[in-house]
Amino acid sequence: MTDRPNHLPERLAFLTDLNAAQYLTEGLLTGKEDVPAIALNKVTEPLPGEEARGALMPVRDLVDDAMHAFRDEKVTAADAWLAPRLHATLRLTRREAAQGRLWNYLALGVAPDYVVWRHLPELRNESRGEERRVVLTRFRGASYTQAFARLWWAAELFRNGSDYSPVVTACTHQDMLNTVLRLGAIDHRPTAQALARLIESGTVTTGREINALARVVNASAATLMYDVVAPDVERDGRPMAQWIEAAQWAPAVPRRALPEGPDEERVPEDSVTTLTEHFAELFAGAPVRGKNADDNEAA
Repeated sequence: MTDRPNHLPERLAFLTDLNAAQYLTEGLLTGKEDVPAIALNKVTEPLPGEEARGALMPVRDLVDDAMHAFRDEKVTAADAWLAPRLHATLRLTRREAAQGRLWNYLALGVAPDYVVWRHLPELRNESRGEERRVVLTRFRGASYTQAFARLWWAAELFRNGSDYSPVVTACTHQDMLNTVLRLGAIDHRPTAQALARLIESGTVTTGREINALARVVNASAATLMYDVVAPDVERDGRPMAQWIEAAQWAPAVPRRALPEGPDEERVPEDSVTTLTEHFAELFAGAPVRGKNADDNEAA
């Protein structure tokens, strides 16, 4: 199985798509080879500055702890634990997080063993003689598919101010990551909180129900402006800036308790209630494929 890199620099770096491509070998995708860490780091671009949040080992330690803590469980269970802690460790702005070069480096230069551990399918397609293989986009891909980007963005979009508990709710269900994270409407904070609320209440429980809910919420967004019927507060960039600055002296994120995110104002409760009720009505009339089946555990 792919192992931890044998060379880990002190700081994180950027790795372009072009340079990443040469290391996405069949051997790596099938978990049979390691990434040549020294060679890879020769084609990276160091993160600018000397800020503490650019240190590599806090991220690597977090990944090690996740793989250890969930070694005897379904690997999907690690998502809900790792997402808020990864977000609170990296402390990125959204503009910074939009750079795929950072996620490329995390996947190939920091923790390729984690990507293989988490995303290598349990079973191979024996009828076709195919080996188990990690999908390439888990290493280098869109924000909703790349192994680390999807967790960071789930934490960013589902947190309620400094509270990461809705992130745990969302990331416990794979279809929230695989389907809901792709919706344009999810950038609206009351929408994200309403979806998490429906799971917390038990109104929506299975993967197929989550997919059905996502379809009707997305369709309704074409005719109903969610930000009008359920307004959010005006975003203030100061709490995020202060939170990022505090990374200079912040301790490692807690492993048992949830960390705290930026001290932003919470989503207006009236707006969450309005959309929760609206989405519940939409879901009540939504067709759910194989209603008695639960495919929520799909990786």
